[in-house]
Amino acid sequence: MVTKSIYIAKTAKNTTGSIIASGIAGVFLFHMAENIGMVMGLLPITGVPLLFVSYGGSSMITSYILIGILLNISSKRQKTIFVK
Repeated sequence: MVTKSIYIAKTAKNTTGSIIASGIAGVFLFHMAENIGMVMGLLPITGVPLLFVSYGGSSMITSYILIGILLNISSKRQKTIFVK
């Protein structure tokens, strides 16, 4: 998910979409790193939910909204990277 959102940020049509997509990638990366650190015992156990797995209504809705924003940015991206 993180690599796909970074790809969307790289191929976004404008800088605003690129910044939003990279911010969403940062959110997903933070949640992933925090959960891995908690499981390994390197970080203290906090209330950060595991995305798309933990049962939490607001976290699940927020994750779906972020994925929807990424899909919208991806649908409006440049079709060709190389221009003649």
